[in-house]
Amino acid sequence: MKKRVNDLFFIIGLVAVVIMCCSFEVSFSQLWLDIRKASYWLAAIVGLWFMLYTLNALAWRVILRSNGRCPVRFGRLVKYTVTGFALNSVTPIGLLGGEAYKIMSVSQFMDVKKATSSVILFSMMHIFSHFWFWLTAVGVYFLLGMNHLVPLNGAIAWGMAFAILFCSGGIYLFVRGYKYGLAVRFFRFVARIPVLRRWGKRFGEKHHEDLLKIDTQIAELHHQNKRSFYASFFLEYVGRLLQSLEIFFMLILFGIDGGNGGYGLVFLYSFLILAFTSLFANLLGFMPMQVGGREGGFAMSVILLGMSGEIGIFIGIICRVRELLWTLTGLLLMKLERKSNE
Repeated sequence: MKKRVNDLFFIIGLVAVVIMCCSFEVSFSQLWLDIRKASYWLAAIVGLWFMLYTLNALAWRVILRSNGRCPVRFGRLVKYTVTGFALNSVTPIGLLGGEAYKIMSVSQFMDVKKATSSVILFSMMHIFSHFWFWLTAVGVYFLLGMNHLVPLNGAIAWGMAFAILFCSGGIYLFVRGYKYGLAVRFFRFVARIPVLRRWGKRFGEKHHEDLLKIDTQIAELHHQNKRSFYASFFLEYVGRLLQSLEIFFMLILFGIDGGNGGYGLVFLYSFLILAFTSLFANLLGFMPMQVGGREGGFAMSVILLGMSGEIGIFIGIICRVRELLWTLTGLLLMKLERKSNE
């Protein structure tokens, strides 16, 4: 069964990668010119993402160790993390393929309920850190706007107010999820969806006790293991901040120096560009590899900050190339993992 599921994930991933390679909105000659222009900065960006995936794996390891020794070697967690994010990026509704794969992978070393709760907790923490990241970006933008370093008008203020309400609502829902668990509530929600109603109700009733145990394990991290909870959150949040370096490198490549603000201001611009773009792209998370959402977000955010639209297009292309490289790496790691287990 696991072999067939892995093969299905692998085929879906390859098809999505081929579609993405054929759907660049620039010619291959222009794509090659952009890659050459990025030069060694592209290598730095790819290397940066290895560090980000390592931080993700560390956050997952902290969760697994909250109730004792982690039974999975850290190297395996890194591999599962890379492959999990690769599958998430090519799945039409993100978090479906990658999370299922990670549960199947770590359940070799522990019972399924603990594996499921650890993956759910990691996914919750990953999304939870995003809400705080976006909320921080609103505060940073407001401070820069007050100092006339970014545009600030009525329309932008309304947009910031919406972002504050959206992020605050998300944080509130996740805090309740950490206190009381989400598994049972999730399948109650699924049971209300017309197409999935019968399956969701049947699954929820059949596995009610298991779902309650998973919810108990989720709540334990927040109630009894606050040190693990905050350590995992810290690693995820720092990862979001460091991801801004990807855009920072490309702004430097275009000669943006921040004027009197120096490279510190350039980093804040990078932080804002990433925050706005990731929010915009995640709202379109139902699209494989968020086709169009991320590029549109980059274009709008750099123009909002008074930069050339060409920079936004370039950033979008290089980020897409980086994602393709890491997606292929994740799929290859999944294939090699399966062969080593045969």
